[in-house]
Amino acid sequence: MNKTLEQVYHALELQRATLLKEIQGLSPNLIVTKPAPGQWSIVEILTHLYTSERLSIAYIKKKSQGIHQLKNAGLQQSLMLPILKISQRLPFKFKAPKVVVENTPEAMPLETLLEQWNLLRIELKSHLEHLGDAHVHKLVYKHPVAGRLSVVQAMQFFAEHITHHKAQIKRTLKSLNKL
Repeated sequence: MNKTLEQVYHALELQRATLLKEIQGLSPNLIVTKPAPGQWSIVEILTHLYTSERLSIAYIKKKSQGIHQLKNAGLQQSLMLPILKISQRLPFKFKAPKVVVENTPEAMPLETLLEQWNLLRIELKSHLEHLGDAHVHKLVYKHPVAGRLSVVQAMQFFAEHITHHKAQIKRTLKSLNKL
């Protein structure tokens, strides 16, 4: 695997493992409880993260089939990525893209969710292992706001997306502990 891809993938996996370790100590009831009507439970947040990654990885794999015809990331993507990262660190709510909303299942049981997410990350790793060095910077991902990004930039977004929702999980726990 390309060295940059390997580093970004391992950092992404470490981040996910840390998040899941924090959640696994929580009671099953707490994980499925919504802090208020219209707000997500912890397992719904995790289901959203998994679903958005699943759809993103499927898109990346599809676009990779014609990777030779794609352009490389350039200055525009280099400038857009920090803005995208900052947006994920702010405590604002963002509407999930329609495709994510339409394809997100009901909150999955935590054990099932973890199994599926593990399998998805194995699938991502396998795809990255077969991606040649010359294709690392190809624009294989399309973010709904930032536009086209490389696979490295896509994984960096995945990490920021988790960071964004980790803060949401912390707010949810704080709210539930006040009940």
